[in-house]
Amino acid sequence: MKTLLALTLAGACALLWARRRLMVITVRGLSMTPAYHPDDRVLVRRVPLTRIRTGDVVVVEQPPPPWSTSHTKQEWVIKRVAATPGDPVPADLADTQPNATVPTACLVVLGDNPKESYDSRHYGYIPADRLIALVVRRMSTSAQGHGSSE
Repeated sequence: MKTLLALTLAGACALLWARRRLMVITVRGLSMTPAYHPDDRVLVRRVPLTRIRTGDVVVVEQPPPPWSTSHTKQEWVIKRVAATPGDPVPADLADTQPNATVPTACLVVLGDNPKESYDSRHYGYIPADRLIALVVRRMSTSAQGHGSSE
């Protein structure tokens, strides 16, 4: 009886931990094509900024457009990390960002499809507190001719 209770508690703790650390996110928009397409589902894991590397794909809370005065709920977006704190500012942003290196506790994120992406080229650095999670793997792909939905 004690073993069953211990296993149940261990299972409940593991489930709670997983629910707090792992999420499944559905991709919206074309900013990450060809790597990710609309309706692809990805598994993401919450991690601190120190675990993020250039080239990682992350989910961040998108800053509001500079012209917006609305304080509505922010959107989560999926982007590729182009630079982490202390890295040189990518050439795409050199004209718009005054620092030669990315400031502490900030990221530069870019969409893989620059024609369709609203990213650091438009809103600058992403503060670390806007980092939601790191993409771990694709769970399923959309049914638009670039993979099965299994």
